[in-house]
Amino acid sequence: MNEYRPGGFQQLPMVVKNLLIINILVFLLQNLLDARGLNIDDMFALHYWASPKFRWWQMFTHMFMHGGISHILMNMFALWMFGRILENVWGPRRFIMFYLICGLGAAVCHMGVLAFEFSQYHNAFLKYQSSPSFVEFMHFTKKFKVGINPQAITEWGQNQASTSYIDSSIKVLNDVYLRKINEATVGASGAIFGLLFAFGYLFPNTLLYVYFAIPVKAKWFVAAYAAIELFSGIQNSAGDNVAHFAHLGGMLFAFILLRIWNDRTRNRFN
Repeated sequence: MNEYRPGGFQQLPMVVKNLLIINILVFLLQNLLDARGLNIDDMFALHYWASPKFRWWQMFTHMFMHGGISHILMNMFALWMFGRILENVWGPRRFIMFYLICGLGAAVCHMGVLAFEFSQYHNAFLKYQSSPSFVEFMHFTKKFKVGINPQAITEWGQNQASTSYIDSSIKVLNDVYLRKINEATVGASGAIFGLLFAFGYLFPNTLLYVYFAIPVKAKWFVAAYAAIELFSGIQNSAGDNVAHFAHLGGMLFAFILLRIWNDRTRNRFN
């Protein structure tokens, strides 16, 4: 199947419709409770497994939460755009299985990347504590993109022998670690990227219109998007709070699942 041609398909099949409703209702609930001073992120958003805020159900619940209006609008548009076609092709049972597995796979990949990053940070922090200095602190903050107070750095640079600055630097780096380990991740993006990959895999020659004007074949659109996510994830720019490797994880699990299904279909016919 190289190109998708609409005809006789439901514009809003059952599972996609219910996913849209659930995500929108949860988003409204998030904002309603937040306006009343109640934040449900600690309980239902995804936290790193070593965080005291981690709960097993967050692997599922984070997929139905979003961080802002643009976040949910983009995800829900993509869910409607690609999800309705895939559900019509696969049926509701296979579609919801695919959606949830991609979302869970994205969370697993995100956890794996966090484990690697936190391990590097922790080991570097232990090394810094054994021989703290102004030069080593500057090297540490540059490597791990830690935000620092320019005035405090200037003062320490002028008085590098002061132990008070060393004690403060250790506290700052420890606080950064604790803050990072307790950061929450929300969004259906991992599952959505799985749908995007599946569409490009099943209908590679279908034209997608970027900005509703530029025609691009689905296979090239997916490949370009994956390359951008990989580059952004490796760059790890300061202030970038997007879980790029979770997006790639959704694509990876989509690929694995599609290959398994294809092999089973081939073996059945053989």
